[in-house]
Amino acid sequence: MLIPLAHLPRPPPLTASAIFRPRAPRLLASLSLATPPPPLLAASAFASLPLRALLSESQREVEMVGESEGRPLRVGLVCGGPSPERGISLNSARSGEDLLVTCYYIDCGMNAYSISPAQLYSNTPSDFDFKLESLAQGFQSLFDFAQHLAANVDIVFPELLEKANVPFVGTPSKNCLLAFDKYNASLELNAQGFLTVPNFLVEKDKLAKSKLEEWFQSINLDKENGKVVVKPTSAGSSIGVVVAYGVNDAAEKAEGIISEGIDDKVIIEVFLEGGTEFTAIVVDVGTANNSEPVVLLPTEVELQSSSNIDIQEDTIFNYRRKYLPTRQVAYHTPPRFPSEVIDCIRQGVSILFRCLGLRDFARIDGWFLPTPVTSLPSAENTGKFGNTKYGAVLFTDINLMTGMEQTSFLFQQSSKVGFSHSRILRTVVQHACSRYPSLVPCSNAWTALSRKIQAAKQAEAIQKGTSKKKVFVIFGGDTSERQVSLMSGTNVWLNLQGFDDLDVTPCLLTSGNGYSSFHNQNMNGISRDVWTLPYSLVLRHTIEEVNAACIEAIDPERMELTSRLRDQVMNELGQSLSKYDWFAGFDIADKQPIKYSLQQWINHVKEAQAVCMVVLEKMVLFNRCWDLQEFLTQLASYGVHTIPKDLRATEEILKSSPDDIWNDLKAKLQTETDLEVYANALERKLQRMPANCLSRAHGVIEMPVSPPESLIFEPFIETDEIIISTKSVDDSTRHLVWKGENKWLEVTVGVVGKRGEMLSLNPSITVKESGDILSLEEKFQGGTGINLTPPPSTIMSEEALQKCKSCIETLANTLGLEGFSRIDAFVNVQNGEILLIEVNTVPGMTPSTVLIHQALTEKPPIYPHKFFRTLLDLAFARAN
Repeated sequence: MLIPLAHLPRPPPLTASAIFRPRAPRLLASLSLATPPPPLLAASAFASLPLRALLSESQREVEMVGESEGRPLRVGLVCGGPSPERGISLNSARSGEDLLVTCYYIDCGMNAYSISPAQLYSNTPSDFDFKLESLAQGFQSLFDFAQHLAANVDIVFPELLEKANVPFVGTPSKNCLLAFDKYNASLELNAQGFLTVPNFLVEKDKLAKSKLEEWFQSINLDKENGKVVVKPTSAGSSIGVVVAYGVNDAAEKAEGIISEGIDDKVIIEVFLEGGTEFTAIVVDVGTANNSEPVVLLPTEVELQSSSNIDIQEDTIFNYRRKYLPTRQVAYHTPPRFPSEVIDCIRQGVSILFRCLGLRDFARIDGWFLPTPVTSLPSAENTGKFGNTKYGAVLFTDINLMTGMEQTSFLFQQSSKVGFSHSRILRTVVQHACSRYPSLVPCSNAWTALSRKIQAAKQAEAIQKGTSKKKVFVIFGGDTSERQVSLMSGTNVWLNLQGFDDLDVTPCLLTSGNGYSSFHNQNMNGISRDVWTLPYSLVLRHTIEEVNAACIEAIDPERMELTSRLRDQVMNELGQSLSKYDWFAGFDIADKQPIKYSLQQWINHVKEAQAVCMVVLEKMVLFNRCWDLQEFLTQLASYGVHTIPKDLRATEEILKSSPDDIWNDLKAKLQTETDLEVYANALERKLQRMPANCLSRAHGVIEMPVSPPESLIFEPFIETDEIIISTKSVDDSTRHLVWKGENKWLEVTVGVVGKRGEMLSLNPSITVKESGDILSLEEKFQGGTGINLTPPPSTIMSEEALQKCKSCIETLANTLGLEGFSRIDAFVNVQNGEILLIEVNTVPGMTPSTVLIHQALTEKPPIYPHKFFRTLLDLAFARAN
């Protein structure tokens, strides 16, 4: 069955005035303008902005704009592009759903579209692309897109219409071309007197192995097993970066990167054994004609090898370690380097910013080598910048526009020196506007309006005479989904920051095992601790890293170093920014984390008369309470059914013969399992199971910190595969391909409301890109998958859809759910009856979870900040 997509109206006509552009490499390499364009930035360094943070007062601005003289800046956003980094672009852009934003998207074929802010919450670039034909307004060509922007924008982010004389944020394209190409940048750094990493350039169809051998010998590397890093010259986000051993391996991997189409030029560099990677954000606070870069507190990137000796992994900062939760990387801001080394890093970054002609802000990466490296000839490097008595500092990557996900380096480092997400973004934009006289009136109007809104809020608070409502957002724990808990908690906390009547405190619940022991213990007898967190310590990728950062933050030596460097950077920033009328000062106080026992924290919450939002990712109803299966059989007449299950103690699994248990399970459940592989993982206390180690394709499986006391087995429910067809030569539309042989489809449904009055949101189907079981990335991290909310009418009729929602509501109200929960089930597409999988009373609330999609399909759409506030208000009502 082929199902065309044509089910939603197109968005209204476009208006825009400022364009923020997330990562989109080679986005406009083929853009045609009326006059010949300059070389445009072929970069992976484009990143986007949490625009809701940038304009958190936008609704008030809409209401008050008529009262203000002049027109304040309006903001647009362009995301996407043809490179593998489009996922980072989407993740960075996702919170840009502000009502004043006009959104644009570029697909893999370099086609430009206008999209609604709601569509930014598509799970992945594939999700974007699939829905474009029905949800977006397309432009006939990039030239038409450029003409549209030229006629409607005040300022472009960053260089989209440089030749069209539209003001832009960021570095000019000529400077970008030099800085972004890793090979050319290394030549420029060497010419400017900086230490550089020895490298060898490989171009498409021009690899001479003999020349590569000569290079290995020239830097004292063994040609058989000398360790090098092979990476594209013009790709970012560590895409395509691999480690190689010896000439043959290096040549093979270089040719592989080229053949995969990642880049047509590859650079081979010496692996800096014993070195530590760092990254530093630099912000320009100078005047229009005089750059004055201030480097924030750099971040040390600590890479850790797997504790499992059977898993061989190279310790490089690859894509997964950079963007997905993993216990193999930790960040330290400022670095744990000697003060002289940190000063050298900050000085070097500042010099590079000036000599490369960068603008507004950037991120520069490098390495600190505490011990000499034989492949860095000391004679050649005498007098080069980067030599210190403690070791060598080398700069390796220039990022013209850093990634701007919620927990990115930009926000980690800026929050350490007093900037919230919104304040650092406003600073960058306002500084860019100051270079263009034509934008001064709009910039001034924006500043005046912001101050007017703030004054009105303060007057309203005084008039009401009420204090802020206290809210504690708690996340963490020790389940296998604890990292999703962190992502969810961070997202909820940031979305609630924009409400002036709330005082929101993020909190970390530590593991009873301290995140290090994997021994099975009675958790009831273990004390649990809770940290209340300052702003900057929330912005991490893993629960373990947050916990370690809290411990590090209260270390006296680290406290002294951080405080001294923070004051130094804030003084540099304040002296320069204070001359601008638009600078409103710093808005993040320097606080320390506070540690409570769990009971002390509970008492603290009670004393504060606060509401607690729990984001702990524990499925506290189904699959935790075994008697529910029998209890729910009474709902069969209402169309609610359950899957047969078998409960076994973990100890029984480990001590019994896998074959005996396997055969018994097959007899009871009519299924086959990969029991032996899973039992082996439990016995070896693996942190995670590698991808595709079971019989059906799957991603990496995160394992519990402590082996569970019992396991539930259930039959695998066969569903019809839904495939997204590719575009054919004579057909420009994509289709769903669905055979319809089985009547069951898997759905996820959110329910919201008071006890006994729970209402069902629209169900979602997630079309998997590979495998049979959704991975954590597919469900929560925007990694893969296409979400259809609600299911297309050609798959599920409106009558079946309403019956499904009715069954979900009956189930929720029978179980006594209240507030918010997520129900996973299989639905019979013919009659709408459901087969329950699980009920999760603390569901994931990450930016890419399908529950956000479901709220956005309501009429009118419920945006994330309003959705989370609705849940909070239900809790306030219950408390009162």
